[in-house]
Amino acid sequence: MIQYCKDYLHYLTLERNASPNTIASYKLDIMRYLAFLEGVQVHEPGEVTEAHTSQFINSLRNNGLSARSVTRACSAIKGFHRFLVVDGIATRNPMDAVESPKLPRTLPDVLSQDEIASILNQPSPSLRDRKNLWIRDKAILEVLYATGIRVSEVIALKQSNVLAHEGIIRVFGKGSKERVVPIGKPALRWIDEYKTKTRGALVRRGDSQDSLFLNARGTPFSRMSIWNIVQQYSKKAGITKEVHPHTFRHSFATHLLEGGADLRAVQEMLGHSDISTTQIYTHVDREYLKEVHRTFHPRG
Repeated sequence: MIQYCKDYLHYLTLERNASPNTIASYKLDIMRYLAFLEGVQVHEPGEVTEAHTSQFINSLRNNGLSARSVTRACSAIKGFHRFLVVDGIATRNPMDAVESPKLPRTLPDVLSQDEIASILNQPSPSLRDRKNLWIRDKAILEVLYATGIRVSEVIALKQSNVLAHEGIIRVFGKGSKERVVPIGKPALRWIDEYKTKTRGALVRRGDSQDSLFLNARGTPFSRMSIWNIVQQYSKKAGITKEVHPHTFRHSFATHLLEGGADLRAVQEMLGHSDISTTQIYTHVDREYLKEVHRTFHPRG
């Protein structure tokens, strides 16, 4: 069964363009599942029944896994069995009758425009910062808020992806899908400042792979490094909310909608394939309206 798992992950990588994070998560889920099947003496795909899959999903719940983790495991296992059916290794998918847990629709944390401005104003020159890394940090924060792109997309940005004269950037999102996102003049100005005063010194230290943003070693950023930058300047700004790179994405979408932006346009900029994903931000917008009503209406 392990070879079937390897074949499935290979398929996801080459034919579905799944991200490394997705592959790693699915591998963990499926290997845990195969270990369970081994424990109940099931050695071939055709021997798996709905009772086996239900028992495994229940074991995940009983072991305290979150609803989100259980839902991901359901998705991984269902896709695995679907792959086996399509390849003719099995005749049926025993996950078809298993329902994934319903996830609560939670509203994302959003920063106010004043809070965003306060964070963006934090990077400043320091006597210890001889490489002018504060300029790079400022450029990263400006790009996160100006475009709403994911942290993985910030890391993947190449210099050639920034089309300053046209006021856009080319972004390669999930599944390597390309989209064009507008970017404002302040963010472009700080990108130019960073390339002029900081990037040249960094690029001599390592293999830049033409990535736009480089760490102190001259190599592309990791997700955690971007997270640390956001945390550092949020704390300096005195923000008490939990702030991470995705908070900038949520705030970008919410502020656009508050300003009257079309939902379809926001969907396109965020790179959502389904508009229902974008519609969560309209709920944030309603909360904003309710707050305005509570604050300013005589009988709020």
